[in-house]
Amino acid sequence: MDQENSVPTLAVTAAVGAVVLLVMLFVSMSRKPRETEEEKEAKESTADSAAKVDKQSSNKKSKSAGKFQRKTQQVAFTHKWLASSLKGHGARILDMDFSPNGKYVITVAEDRSIMLWSTKEFELKEHKYIRGNVELDHATHVKFSPDSKAFVVSLGNANTVRIFRIGKKDDGSPGNITGALDFPQKHKAEIINIGIASSGRFIMTCSSDTTLIVWSIKGDVLSEINTNNMNNSFGAVSPCGRFVASSGFTPDVKVWEVCFSKTGDFQEVKRAFELKGHSAGVYCFDFNNDSTRMASVSKDGTWKYWDTNIRYDMNQDPYLLYTGKIQSPGPCIVSLSLDGRTVAIAQHSSLYVCNSSGKDENVIENVHSEISAQIGFDNSGKYLLSAGDKHVHVLHNITGYKAAVEELLVLEKKASGQAMKERIRSQIKDATDALQRIEGETSNGHASGH
Repeated sequence: MDQENSVPTLAVTAAVGAVVLLVMLFVSMSRKPRETEEEKEAKESTADSAAKVDKQSSNKKSKSAGKFQRKTQQVAFTHKWLASSLKGHGARILDMDFSPNGKYVITVAEDRSIMLWSTKEFELKEHKYIRGNVELDHATHVKFSPDSKAFVVSLGNANTVRIFRIGKKDDGSPGNITGALDFPQKHKAEIINIGIASSGRFIMTCSSDTTLIVWSIKGDVLSEINTNNMNNSFGAVSPCGRFVASSGFTPDVKVWEVCFSKTGDFQEVKRAFELKGHSAGVYCFDFNNDSTRMASVSKDGTWKYWDTNIRYDMNQDPYLLYTGKIQSPGPCIVSLSLDGRTVAIAQHSSLYVCNSSGKDENVIENVHSEISAQIGFDNSGKYLLSAGDKHVHVLHNITGYKAAVEELLVLEKKASGQAMKERIRSQIKDATDALQRIEGETSNGHASGH
């Protein structure tokens, strides 16, 4: 009896167990596809996100490319003063400088290239150049040595100074450009300008903090100056080789004399004088050839022309000769011709040119796609160069010619001797003839067609 009752019980238990197994198997099988679907959805979602990112990245690249194309495909610059344009760099030019012997201009660019151009070819359609490269870096600023046989650059990545030598060919013309010496790295902040004394006794570097360093030509630190500007915006060596100067957040330009003994030994750097008169920080400044005149440009919307032919050792201050207005707000750079007759200011994409009395104003627009990297007058004062984008535009210094004639006419009236008068009249004729030639060419479209 017990056995009979136990058989159905076992059968029921087995049946229930089978059902449970079937249910578990069904649930397992049905869950696996759902997990697969979820994984599939997750994968699709990830793929969609990646596609969106790629699309956004592609859009950004195409926008950037569009900007680059618009920049490089801009309409060629033309102007009645344009003599020619120096073309050869493959990237944005960062700086330029003129050789002391007046024969060359040197340019450096972001693509590590260095190019040496002949000033004799300024008015030609084609321009030859000697090319060098900055190994493992690029030059941000450049200055010629006094003998025009070497030059110094500041290095963008290493943030120090490298000296290059210019070789000679058999015919005496410039040859290979080779690196010769790297200075030790001393600046903590970015170097914003460099300079070499015309005496060859020292090199100056100025960084964006408050540091200005005077070096020997062998790379030894002679003096480290705290400019107390809160930050430096510009620094330079005067063309006469006696002074170093800086400007920055404070509304003045500070000038120091670098002193050497008669035997050429370094002695000290001492404060010489200051340009005081601006009401805001000074962007930039420049000297004439013998440092008897200076020009400065400020955030206060003015530029000033100064008489610095003073006895600073007797505590005389510079005399303010003229104050002019800047065309519009924003950073700018200033250049003063070596004879002190012409002032040029670069701002935005334009050049503002006038004589030192603020007269004969000329605004040259759309010179580059942005503010010039550097502007400067050649040693003769005949040309004004503006470096920016991948080109250097060479402009006739019409303002300078007119200022020279104006000044010479005054001198002619004051001249006492006949020989002096004849010499001045000859200079007036030369300047007038040059003006007529240039204006004749530009009216026929020759100069602007280069």
